[in-house]
Amino acid sequence: MLKGFRDFIMRGNVIDLAVAVVMGTAFTAIVTAFSSNIINPLIASLG
Repeated sequence: MLKGFRDFIMRGNVIDLAVAVVMGTAFTAIVTAFSSNIINPLIASLG
């Protein structure tokens, strides 16, 4: 059972998935900060 898991880990797909999750989390934080610090004050000043 551990040999199969080790083969799955070493294929590289898990590493690609982990990188994608980290990049997605960082992108979410950037978009949230941009919208709350730039977009929302602009909309509030117009309204």
